[in-house]
Amino acid sequence: MGATNERSHMNDAGRAGWQRAVIARIEQRTGRMRSYYLRAPLARHVAGQHVDLRLTAPDGYQARRSYSIASAPGAADIELAIELLDDGEVSAWFHDMAQPGDTLDVRGPLGGHFVWHPEQPGAILLVAGGSGVVPLVSIARAWRQAGAPVPALLLHSARAWDSLAYRDDLRAISDAHANFDYITTVTRDAGSSGHASSGHASPGHEAPASHARRIDRAMIDQALARLGGAPSTCYVCGANGFVETVAQLLVAAGIAPRAIRTERYGG
Repeated sequence: MGATNERSHMNDAGRAGWQRAVIARIEQRTGRMRSYYLRAPLARHVAGQHVDLRLTAPDGYQARRSYSIASAPGAADIELAIELLDDGEVSAWFHDMAQPGDTLDVRGPLGGHFVWHPEQPGAILLVAGGSGVVPLVSIARAWRQAGAPVPALLLHSARAWDSLAYRDDLRAISDAHANFDYITTVTRDAGSSGHASSGHASPGHEAPASHARRIDRAMIDQALARLGGAPSTCYVCGANGFVETVAQLLVAAGIAPRAIRTERYGG
């Protein structure tokens, strides 16, 4: 994911084994997150999937982590958004040492549950906490790529305005498609928030976050109202506590548990 996540499940592509990848380019996303574009001979991924990375030190020591894919299916390079963690040996290597042209091992794409297919019927609700937005960006891009087939809404929570990764990309999708809504909330930097009613900004102006609080029942109800009712599928991604809280709020709002798909990382 955006943050590291150890996973055990894999699909047939993952069983094909490790492939050599080269870092094609690096792009800053937030103060603590960068996108790393990998060029590797991998199968086409499905929106929401992830890959495993393996780093090998000169003495043979290896470290493995899983990261969600942010790019749309079929993109020339696999985009992984990696957040710098205080105790993360792999994220530290990426942020302190990795350069375009460096190589590493990659395996995947992996995962078959937290995915979205264009042929899925009904509206979708995407809820992200922090770096949990990464696989939801892939879903939003795949949704756009498929011709915006169903209503979609992404509710994005982060500590501060500057930590809302991909906010410009997601606002661009929202501005271009009337049936995609983007709602933001910040939990610790209230000064960056205002009372914007949606993710749509006026030309030449950057709208503030829609809310300045943790996601609550009122915010969930607002999102469901904008979708026009209960979505066919909800995708929730973030830290353990965030995912548990949002899933409970969705059930309390009348969403069937079977319609809620979750992806989580430690913390």
